[in-house]
Amino acid sequence: MNASPPHRGGAPVGYLSELGPLEAGAILYLRLWCDGHVAQHQVWNDFAKSLGPATGRKALASFERLCELCLRHGRRPLMRHHVACSCIGADESCFANLIGYACDGEREDALQIAMTFVRPDIAPSIVTLAQDFGLALKRMAIKTDRPSEIPTTLH
Repeated sequence: MNASPPHRGGAPVGYLSELGPLEAGAILYLRLWCDGHVAQHQVWNDFAKSLGPATGRKALASFERLCELCLRHGRRPLMRHHVACSCIGADESCFANLIGYACDGEREDALQIAMTFVRPDIAPSIVTLAQDFGLALKRMAIKTDRPSEIPTTLH
């Protein structure tokens, strides 16, 4: 009996400390969101505290829908590392790049990355949601005293 090889999507490709605040924030919030209800509440608290309740709710709705579509329509399970892990996996790196490209208006690049996660008919929605989420992360970084980082509950 052959053991199946580990999934390449979880292979370490770098460290959170090597990323900018947008990409690191995207990964940290993805990890938190997928960690369960208590961690999801932490995400909501971060968004509401940084953006205010109304804007935070809109940003959270985009992020929730993004995660839902990635998980429901994914070509395969999206591999993630533990919330406190300092390294990043290949799938997490792709997710962070998706957010970064979408937020920067690089729609074609973001669309190509999205199609590695989900079916082509779902990818445009993923990119739009990624852009909304990325812009919220940028606003969160601007509102903090340390604009070089996203204010998460992990700091």
